[in-house]
Amino acid sequence: MKYYEKEKLKAVPVKKAVGKILLHDITQIIPDLFKGPSFKKGHLIKESDVEELLNLGKEHIYVACLNGEIHENDAAVRIANAALGNNITLSEPNEGKVGFTAEIQGLLKINVQGLTQLNSVQDVIFSSLHTNQMVNRGKELAGTRVIPLSIDENLIIEAEEVCRKQFPIIDIKPFVKTDVGMVVTGSEVFSGRIKDGFGPVVQKKFEELGSSIMEKKIVSDDLDMTVSAIKGLIEDGAGMIAVTGGMSVDPDDLTPAAIRAAGGEIVSYGAPVLPGAMFMLAFINDIPVIGLPGCVMYHRSSIFDLVVPRILAGERVTKSDIIQMGHGGFCSSCKNCRYPSCSFGK
Repeated sequence: MKYYEKEKLKAVPVKKAVGKILLHDITQIIPDLFKGPSFKKGHLIKESDVEELLNLGKEHIYVACLNGEIHENDAAVRIANAALGNNITLSEPNEGKVGFTAEIQGLLKINVQGLTQLNSVQDVIFSSLHTNQMVNRGKELAGTRVIPLSIDENLIIEAEEVCRKQFPIIDIKPFVKTDVGMVVTGSEVFSGRIKDGFGPVVQKKFEELGSSIMEKKIVSDDLDMTVSAIKGLIEDGAGMIAVTGGMSVDPDDLTPAAIRAAGGEIVSYGAPVLPGAMFMLAFINDIPVIGLPGCVMYHRSSIFDLVVPRILAGERVTKSDIIQMGHGGFCSSCKNCRYPSCSFGK
């Protein structure tokens, strides 16, 4: 491999390395307890270090003769800065790797095409989480490094050019705080025969994304009443409408018809997502209207978690976006839900 070529590295016996500058991290591994740098790049080797270096199995210290190359840490920093979008913090280089961490809660966006091109550059590695998922502040998102201890600077220039053309490779879109109007459908709820169990679940989900329910209207299974409720909430300033229930193909389930009658321009009725097949997305002017099937109330993760964060991040979700959700759109209903740290929606 490149970093063992004699013209680039010179091996110096540890006992003769006192007073020299270490040009790469030296890792210590204690099984089940610790893995990390025992000595970091730039460390001035002292006489007292010799015994520990020998204990780490380092009989020689390699001194680089870069000859037009740059060190792995410097290379990783340059790639990271070139790829970096908004609302993300970079770590200091550690053992040749730079990490990316979310500064805010928001929607993670990975330029998948750009990422593929970047990883096609020789000896460059950039690994990330899946795109289009909600992330919280402090979440580790990605890491980048190069393979050798030193790398031809022309390769880093090539990687930076890819990042410039595909910028940004990694980004977080913040969620816009939105006043949501909710319409709860169902004659049994409207009449008071049963308590609304759907509304509180949806309210909690919106609050977890930084938005709130400005008003909730409970209506019977009546087309005109549902249309009136939707229009009234929009007139009152709602930035999004969520209609719960009444989304199946049963004759009494009138929510899709009501959304259409209220002026909804339908993006999709139905989604290749389980749970969430009977989901509807529409727009009345620029106000998104979502029809939520009952599964949203019963399942920890559903179509809600794949679509709503993108809307709150300012994206105009299209029919094509929803169709593409079929790949990874099956939830395995794990006993202990780990979403979004799972395959659902990926």
